[in-house]
Amino acid sequence: MTRQIIISYEEPWFIAKDIATSVASQGKTIEEAQNNLREALELYFEGNESAKTSTFFYIGALEVG
Repeated sequence: MTRQIIISYEEPWFIAKDIATSVASQGKTIEEAQNNLREALELYFEGNESAKTSTFFYIGALEVG
């Protein structure tokens, strides 16, 4: 199952949030936030085997100027 997520930075944490379910988690690195969100989604979808093979996409903001 593919999930679309948003990862933002709110010092000192990276916040990862699944767009469709609003399930969120955090970590000190992007990778940690992503892994923590994956675990949270596995619990959210417990019993649904397809949720355990999620692919993540990043949507981010870029400040210019």
